[in-house]
Amino acid sequence: MGDRVSRPLSESALAYFPDARSAHSDRDHGASATFPGGLAMDTGSDHGHVPVLLDRCLELLRPALTRRSADGSGAVLVDATLGAGGHAERFLAELPGLRLIGLDRDPTALWIAGERLAPYADRVLLARTRFDGIATALADSGYWTGESGEPEIDAALFDLGVSSMQLDRAERGFSYSADAPLDMRMDPDAELTAAEVVNTYDEKSLSRILREFGEERFASRIAAQIVRRRARKPFARTGELVELLYDAIPAPARRAGGHPAKRTFQALRVAVNGELDALRDALPAAMSALRPGGRIAVMSYQSLEDRIVKSVFAAATASRTPPGLPVELPGHEPQFVSLTRGAERADEAEIERNPRSASVRLRALEKVAHRPEGTES
Repeated sequence: MGDRVSRPLSESALAYFPDARSAHSDRDHGASATFPGGLAMDTGSDHGHVPVLLDRCLELLRPALTRRSADGSGAVLVDATLGAGGHAERFLAELPGLRLIGLDRDPTALWIAGERLAPYADRVLLARTRFDGIATALADSGYWTGESGEPEIDAALFDLGVSSMQLDRAERGFSYSADAPLDMRMDPDAELTAAEVVNTYDEKSLSRILREFGEERFASRIAAQIVRRRARKPFARTGELVELLYDAIPAPARRAGGHPAKRTFQALRVAVNGELDALRDALPAAMSALRPGGRIAVMSYQSLEDRIVKSVFAAATASRTPPGLPVELPGHEPQFVSLTRGAERADEAEIERNPRSASVRLRALEKVAHRPEGTES
């Protein structure tokens, strides 16, 4: 049986761990546990979750986390997409002084990660929030603040997109490989579902979502067929939508470019969960919270996400001195420097071990510690 551990949580987390403030857990961490909704899961497994680029993420972020102490004492890492806690567990195990704030909007994921990270409970805060709520989560962390009185962190990690755990749970409706309710909510308490989008949005809006969020070249054709089909019977299950997509997409296109439902399911998931808007807000918030010398690493899995990351990072690493001036104006230097040359990809060995790493793009930055004006090098 595992150790009895306390689980210090932020105010945000107490909403779904109502008795966790001073409670102890004597649950066997290798046995099954009951999560919200009465769902039994094996807490001793990885829940289908194999952390992507784990060694590289540690390599990139470790220097920022060990500036004060080799064991990470005094450092704070935000895992903005906690999921099953695979990345978080490795950082906590490697750096026994590190403190970690884990964010996730999915309560089941937080329960699973909480069990996984129980051995490190005195160094972990969990908050149920979308990652664009990072500023509030940091404010709720209370005593983890910098000298300025504003919350400051040493590193941030984003592992974007739908998690392996969510994909592998058929009843969540994320996967086109199993028939399930047409849901796709990362936060099961959110109001908007994929079924509502498919059944109520007009043809023009559906076409735009499929084209912009899924880069689907047959967006107009699919949207038109969805509207005709739902007039007879509303869509309720993923299998019904997959069947329509096989009919709507021409046979030559179905034979190339992966599963014909891939782009539509991606588009609906992004729309339901507001993923791109959240990312546009979350990255600047995390970067603003970094101490000088702090680092951020972001893994994206589709081009829409990566374009946003690339754009935000490019702006952060650009000089703000007006073009044409012969010298850098004080206070206009780049705020960040890049730690990766473009986007790094998984190597063949990792892809063989973990096929879901095939599409990953990793970018990382370090916040520059500028000298005050008038000081000498």
